[in-house]
Amino acid sequence: MSEPSERSERVGLVVPSSNTTAEPEFRAHLPDSVTIHGARMALESVTVDELDAMSDDAARAAELLGHADIDAVAYACTTGSLLHGPGFDAELEERLTEAAGVPAVATARSVVRGLEALDAERIAVVTPYTSNLDAKEQDFLEAAGFEVASIDGRGLAANTAIGALTPDDAFQQVREHVDPAALDAVFVSCTNYRSLAVVDDLESKLGVPVITSNGATLWDLCGAADLAVDGPGTLFNHDR
Repeated sequence: MSEPSERSERVGLVVPSSNTTAEPEFRAHLPDSVTIHGARMALESVTVDELDAMSDDAARAAELLGHADIDAVAYACTTGSLLHGPGFDAELEERLTEAAGVPAVATARSVVRGLEALDAERIAVVTPYTSNLDAKEQDFLEAAGFEVASIDGRGLAANTAIGALTPDDAFQQVREHVDPAALDAVFVSCTNYRSLAVVDDLESKLGVPVITSNGATLWDLCGAADLAVDGPGTLFNHDR
């Protein structure tokens, strides 16, 4: 009788139901030996009310992923993990860790960890969001100790519309609305905004580090799970 094959490494993603970007972007940069397992929370529009309701489903989603014997889990939603201001991201990580029984990261906290790893202080932010969510994100980042030199949003609420944006859309938004002078980093927000593919090109054009929501979450998740990952951009040259 043959010996059972060695167990693969596994990561879990808790994502909004309408997110079509996080899993493909993670898959593109994880080793083939690592499998991705998703759980979804209901969300169609990126609004304060829907994001607030969605966060109530997070622990249950993480608990179910724990049944799959994952190595770590990520709450892959930026605004959903900063909605209630400073401390909510850390609280969310604690809730998911308890529910899944493995290390957990939440995108908003992952972004902060990534910017801190880069020693970034003055940053520019681009988003697909409406102005009220941009304001909440700016407040969160400033409370975390960063100077937000500029923030530009596309004004979109429907998450399918955000998911329909292309990496070139992200590239053009950054090039049109970010002045890299005196910046330490640029942050492209939203786990449903396809932008990870243009990080290297943006860093080459701007001369400063560029992080994205999915990039920061992937970097943080793999650090929490002690998994090797070769992602794009300066951030992946730093330890968690």
